[in-house]
Amino acid sequence: MPGPVHDASIDYERYAPDYPRQRRADPRITARVHTALRDARTILNVGAGSGSYEPEDRYVLPVEPSAGMRAQRPTHLAPAINGSAEALPLDDDSFDAAMAIITLHHWRDPAAGLRELRRVARGPVVVLTFDIDVLAGFWMIRDYLPEALVDDRERFPAIDAVADILGDARIEPVPIPADCKDGFFEAHYARPEAYLDPAVRAAQSVWPRLPDGAEQRALAALAADLASGAWDTRNGHLRAQPAYDGGLRLVISR
Repeated sequence: MPGPVHDASIDYERYAPDYPRQRRADPRITARVHTALRDARTILNVGAGSGSYEPEDRYVLPVEPSAGMRAQRPTHLAPAINGSAEALPLDDDSFDAAMAIITLHHWRDPAAGLRELRRVARGPVVVLTFDIDVLAGFWMIRDYLPEALVDDRERFPAIDAVADILGDARIEPVPIPADCKDGFFEAHYARPEAYLDPAVRAAQSVWPRLPDGAEQRALAALAADLASGAWDTRNGHLRAQPAYDGGLRLVISR
């Protein structure tokens, strides 16, 4: 049965001109991804973006549909080819492994893309994504931005469905460190002031997809709660919490 097809696109040519500075690979998450890839020597990275989490000691073929993202890849990494997850121009079993890192929610048809990953990889398929049911409890969504959850439920496939489509898969929680180097939406759980920085928000795809006025309303409420101490009354314990389960999940298909 075909998966849902929807518009999950973000205009990265216009929206995130400094994406790599905000979205750097976190070494603790990197270690988890690279361990899951096992001893694969040839790796396909689909939705490769600016290259975060790619192993630099192995052959990697990056696939990325956004010209803006391809242009922001560091020169020491292989250039990405233009292509989409749903129709990879590659033979069956042509790579030792395949990876897709925090990218499923940008795919028009995640189920088709996952089947393509499994088709071209003769070894492990490693997908880093979010369990949307866990993400629903994140304070930014719960207290300030409920509209984001509505959009995320449209974009993120259910975590069990990801594992089922890939087959022979396990799901591993990935704790988000308090000082996470990768600035995805939940990474600043212990640093709420960061969300008031336009550069931080520019590297998070949730913001440009919000209904008119939602971003301004949420930021004004957060700023007021930080100034009054209300945020710390509710959530201040997170500032000292070394890691957080924000729904980040590693799905590893063997």
